[in-house]
Amino acid sequence: MIEVILFAVTTAALLYVSHASLRVPGSHGFYRFFAWECLAALLLLNGRYWFDGPFSPHQIVSWLLLSIFLVMVWQGIASLRHKGNPDPARDDVLLIGFEKTTVLVTEGVYHYIRHPIYSSLLFLGFGLFFKHPSWVSALLVLGAGAFLILAARAEEGENLRYFGEAYREYMKHSMMFIPFVL
Repeated sequence: MIEVILFAVTTAALLYVSHASLRVPGSHGFYRFFAWECLAALLLLNGRYWFDGPFSPHQIVSWLLLSIFLVMVWQGIASLRHKGNPDPARDDVLLIGFEKTTVLVTEGVYHYIRHPIYSSLLFLGFGLFFKHPSWVSALLVLGAGAFLILAARAEEGENLRYFGEAYREYMKHSMMFIPFVL
């Protein structure tokens, strides 16, 4: 019962953050909301196994993936805040504060991948999956991954409209999620 209440509270918070995007199907925030929902469900499903068998192979893989998540999300958000020159006055209600960049960030982690925050969420999803692998958690992590890919593609269209040719050039020299791979 507590998991259902926590999921409802989490969903309410995500709805608050995403309410504008949910009115615009096809926006990156629309797909991101559903990725977050899958991740929240995965956390609540597998959270009770957080410390079970801490040195088992699946837990070691989980901790490694969760560590990568923390580094990548921190670097991604820090880069946008410090190098992207976010402007709260940027006229785009679909963006969260740190996303309202006015400068295209192509340094640091963004030198290699265009979507380090979404990439970090993929690592989070698989880290949560490996806490207690099951068919249900596999479906949730695959769902989160699919929604993150859709969010990234939608965001790329938005970035092309805002940054134009500079973003198109940037796309030629960087990967979407994983350096040198994808």
